[in-house]
Amino acid sequence: MQKRELKAEIRRERLALRDAIQTDRRVEYSLTMAELAGDALSVEPGMIVSGFFPIRSEADIRPLMARLKARGARLCLPVVIDKETIAFRELVAGADLVDTGFGTRGPGPEAAVVDPDLLLVPLSAFDARGNRIGYGAGHYDRAIARLREKGRHPRLIGIAFDCQEVAEVPYEAHDVRLEAVLTESGLRTFLE
Repeated sequence: MQKRELKAEIRRERLALRDAIQTDRRVEYSLTMAELAGDALSVEPGMIVSGFFPIRSEADIRPLMARLKARGARLCLPVVIDKETIAFRELVAGADLVDTGFGTRGPGPEAAVVDPDLLLVPLSAFDARGNRIGYGAGHYDRAIARLREKGRHPRLIGIAFDCQEVAEVPYEAHDVRLEAVLTESGLRTFLE
């Protein structure tokens, strides 16, 4: 089986497990994640943090984003520009939100495009080495590559539930490894 096909199979399996988590349990896990990460993530005033608004059965990191904002972080959200590209638009209080692709909402075209210092990355599956499987479009891999071409090296923290961990993610050359992953069990940092 090709790596791409294996990734698709793992993606389906892990997303089905995530979907099976009862809604009230997902809310509980999301709040726990906000508490655990609020203490473990070092965020300095002015630091730009990219979060996301949840779609489907993703963890809801809005409570975490609120905690980071209260500590002085500037927030942004990913916006789908085209089939190949996402940009990060600044999220400010009171701004109108618009449909931004992938079934989510975020800041409109009038919002400033920024380069994040920390990316909270949604995913389908991850392993103990920091490899991840996204949703298959490659948006984050390409966005991270563009940031690195600009000399930027944002911290990459995956956001998932424990049930999304697998023994091994089939790694491809274009895949970008995570520094850590946040689940309802806490923040796990991966060693090189």
